[in-house]
Amino acid sequence: MLSASLKIAGKDLRLCLRGAQGLAQTALLGLLIIFVFSLSRKPGEEVPALAAAAIFWLSTLFSQVLVFSGLYALEEGNGARMGLAMAPIAPQAVWLGKALAGLTLVLACQLVFGVAVAAFLGQSVSGSMPLALGCVVVVDVGLVALGSLMGALASGKTSRESLLTVIFFPLIIPVLLAGIRVLEGVILGGEGLDSSLDWLGLAGAFAAVFSAAALVLFPFIYTGEE
Repeated sequence: MLSASLKIAGKDLRLCLRGAQGLAQTALLGLLIIFVFSLSRKPGEEVPALAAAAIFWLSTLFSQVLVFSGLYALEEGNGARMGLAMAPIAPQAVWLGKALAGLTLVLACQLVFGVAVAAFLGQSVSGSMPLALGCVVVVDVGLVALGSLMGALASGKTSRESLLTVIFFPLIIPVLLAGIRVLEGVILGGEGLDSSLDWLGLAGAFAAVFSAAALVLFPFIYTGEE
């Protein structure tokens, strides 16, 4: 299953990065959100670390919706969805492949968002940078596990596209809160980091629960129906 997932992820990344239009639009949306929020502060006013972390994750969240809408739209309209659903591979390989491709694209966007948060909101990482990156990846795993499942649920019929945003946002709240508190601790460093790391457990549990749910439900959600 892992081999098939890696091939699907590689195929999706090649298609998404060809021309880089989809990735550029996604990154620009996040940058626009960060820039608009930066206008709300007065010149010289310091943005609280908690607010900066919330803006970073909101940018990530909206960008992720675009990422998974685009990934599942790659097989729409040309019969490729039926071919992928009928391929002699485990159906869950499609979910995992889309999740891996989405994780790569989201991480690429977050590199841009991190620079934007530092430039527009005047934030910097006081703690360990490798630890900060590790914390972000743990939260991202939970986000893409649910995002890939919701992307499959919303694909296939135009009337179901709105489900991605209607169902996705309420479900994502626990891991979103965890990401905000963890990133706040990373920005503050010191004792703030120690207390914020407790939220990583919630992010890890979220990723485990929705990964397990996706492995069970995905074969019933992702069919050849267009």
